[in-house]
Amino acid sequence: QVQLMESGGGSVQAGGSLRLSCVAVGYHFRRKRMGWFRQGPGKEREGVAVIYNDYNSSGKDFTYYADSVKGRFTISQDNTKNTVYLEMNNLKPEDTATYFCAADDPPYRSNWDQYYGYVLKGQGTQVTVSS
Repeated sequence: QVQLMESGGGSVQAGGSLRLSCVAVGYHFRRKRMGWFRQGPGKEREGVAVIYNDYNSSGKDFTYYADSVKGRFTISQDNTKNTVYLEMNNLKPEDTATYFCAADDPPYRSNWDQYYGYVLKGQGTQVTVSS
């Protein structure tokens, strides 16, 4: 069964850090794009970060971030473990949300931050940041 499984969520105080993990079962990340999304209480789901692995067979990864998390969050990938990570530092109460990972195959038919365009999605992990 093909699935994505997130872990690493929890409750932290403002200024703290968490690292989220997303493991793929039955699916390989190489030359795909992997995104992290979040949905806070009363908010729409939004794109947080994306990594394009070995984009166009260039040997290079490309990453993009939402403005609200630039400089605080880092997305990375370990193909040997079939895992993508989201390192979150200097967390703020407004980062409180359920975080989802998603995977997509080329050719990509949507912008990186459009959740509906991804072919595989996880169930989410909760992150709560208290002030």
